[in-house]
Amino acid sequence: MVAVAPSVTETPVTTLDELVAVVGEPNEVAAHKVQTRLHDLHRQWLEASPFCILATSDAEGRLDASPKGDPAGQLVHVLDDTTIVIAERPGNRRVDGYKNVLSNPHVGLIFLVPGRDDTLRVNGRARLVSEAPWFDELAVKGRRPILGLVVDVEEVFTHCSKAFLRAQLWHPETWEPEAVPSRAVFSHTFERKDETLAEVEAHYGPTYAEQLY
Repeated sequence: MVAVAPSVTETPVTTLDELVAVVGEPNEVAAHKVQTRLHDLHRQWLEASPFCILATSDAEGRLDASPKGDPAGQLVHVLDDTTIVIAERPGNRRVDGYKNVLSNPHVGLIFLVPGRDDTLRVNGRARLVSEAPWFDELAVKGRRPILGLVVDVEEVFTHCSKAFLRAQLWHPETWEPEAVPSRAVFSHTFERKDETLAEVEAHYGPTYAEQLY
């Protein structure tokens, strides 16, 4: 991996002491909020969450962050107080994060609840399974998952709302979905160059949502 040389105008932070000098020490609440098993409040959050981000790294430190989504109540299956499962649904089959898990089981997850500015974070060790007795419980619209990501929980804690408040993420008056080109334009530019834009737009049209499960 090639290191990026700092710009002459940058002031690098390369040690823990330098980092602490800039950001300071965490307060007592933040420093001691991490739990090692799921509380009933954590279970309630997971039950209400329809969306999460899965962060992984391969053996050499290359990173991936993948979105995962299902209806609330079906995104996460809680096996017990220290084990959760995320179902894998049909997709583009790149499975970058799952490839990482095969060589480095450490994962981080952030679970969102729409309208809430705080989040729930889970860190742990993951493994992949292609079949298990509880796969039927992960079915959506009668379709069982094609894989299950089992996460042994090592850390679980809530994250404060400041990032979401700064972003005004849930404030519709700040939304500008047309500020960037459509998904079809991105796909036509980088992935489906041999198709016309009209053909790509048709691909991402009303029938696209019929392929979710």
